[in-house]
Amino acid sequence: MLHESYPAVPAAFEGDFVRITHVETYRVPLPGAHPPFSWRRGLLGSAPDGEAAGLRIGTDEGVEGVALTTRPGMAAAIEDLTDRVLRTELVGADPRQREYLWHRVWELDRTEEMPLPALGLVDVALWDLAGRAVGRPTWQLLGGFRTKIAAYASTVTFADVAEYLDVADQCLALGYQAVKLHAWGDARADADLCAKLREHVGDGVPLMYDGSAGFDLPDAIYLGRALADAGYLWYEEPMREFSVTAYGHLARAVDIPLLVAETSDGAHMNTADFIVAGAATFGVRASASTRGGITGAMRTAHLADAFRLRAEVLGDEMASRHLCMAISNTTYYESLITSNPVPKKPEVDAYGYVHAPIGAGIALPAGLDYPDALLPYVDLSA
Repeated sequence: MLHESYPAVPAAFEGDFVRITHVETYRVPLPGAHPPFSWRRGLLGSAPDGEAAGLRIGTDEGVEGVALTTRPGMAAAIEDLTDRVLRTELVGADPRQREYLWHRVWELDRTEEMPLPALGLVDVALWDLAGRAVGRPTWQLLGGFRTKIAAYASTVTFADVAEYLDVADQCLALGYQAVKLHAWGDARADADLCAKLREHVGDGVPLMYDGSAGFDLPDAIYLGRALADAGYLWYEEPMREFSVTAYGHLARAVDIPLLVAETSDGAHMNTADFIVAGAATFGVRASASTRGGITGAMRTAHLADAFRLRAEVLGDEMASRHLCMAISNTTYYESLITSNPVPKKPEVDAYGYVHAPIGAGIALPAGLDYPDALLPYVDLSA
C-alpha cells in the first residue's frame, strides 16, 4: 500500500476538479516491417503483422488524451488490464493529478506485474491530455530545454561488414550525425566490425555500440576493450541488466563509458542502483516505454543529472521527441534504421536534426489505420 503520508484521496480532489469520465482501449492494426529485419543471434527479428494498443482518457470538460504502444502482444494485455483494473481506478479521478495517478499505477503493479510498456501508458495519455488542455506541446509543459536535437542512426543487424559500411555511408549522406551499431552478438566478429567501421568513417564521426544483452562478463570485457581502442562514444547493454554487480565489474575493467539501465524493471529506483555501483559511466536510458511513462523518464533524467551523467532517450516513438526537447542532459535522438537502402525519415532534416513538435499534447504517430475515435489525435506535422 502507499506510504501513510500519501492520502487515499488527495486533498486537492475534495474541491472543484476536472473528472475523468471514460477510459477506452483500441486495437490498431500494426503492419510488420517490410522488408523484415533481424537482431543479433538468439533474438527474434521484426514482428509480423499484429496489433498496437491505443488508450484514450476523456474528461467531463471534453479534453482527452491518448497513448499508443506497439510492443507485440500489448493490444490484448492493455485491453484486459483496462477492463479489470485501470478504468475503475481512473474514472472519477482528476487527470491533473498525474503524480498521484503515477503512484497508483505503481501500487497496482505489485499484484498485476504489468509489462514495462503498460506501466507508462496511462502517464503518457495524461501528459498528452495536459498539453491538449492548454493547447501546447507536452515538451513545453515539461520545461523545455531545446527546440532541435541531433539524430543518430541506430542500425538493426545486417548481413556482413560490407553492408554495415554501406548503410553507414547512406546514413551519413542523409545527414545523421552519429551511428550506433546493433551487430551479431559474437564478441570477436563484432569487435572486428567496430574497428572496420571506425577506420571507414574516420575519427570525426561519433560511433556507439549496443550489445542487446548478448554477452557474459568475459566477452563483454573483451568487446569493451576493443570499442575503447576504436574510440567509441558509448557501450550499451552488453549483458542482461539483472546483475548490477556484473556491470560494476565491467565498468572497472574497460575504458569505454557505459550506457545502462534500459530494460531493467523499477524505473528511476533501479537506475539509482546502477549509478551508485559506478556502472553508469556515460549515463542511463530514459524512456516513456521502459521507465514508467513521461513522469518516470523525467525522474530518471533528473537523477542522472544530479550525478552529472547523461540520460539518453530511447527510441523514435512520439513521446521520445518530447523527452528529447525537455531533458537537458541528453545528447541525441535515436532513429532506427531497419532496411537497406536506407529511407529518409520525415522527422530528420537534411542536416541530421529533429525539431521540436509544435502540436498540442504528444500525438499519435502517423501512418497507421486508426479507428475513427483516434484520428483527431494523429500527428499531421510531417
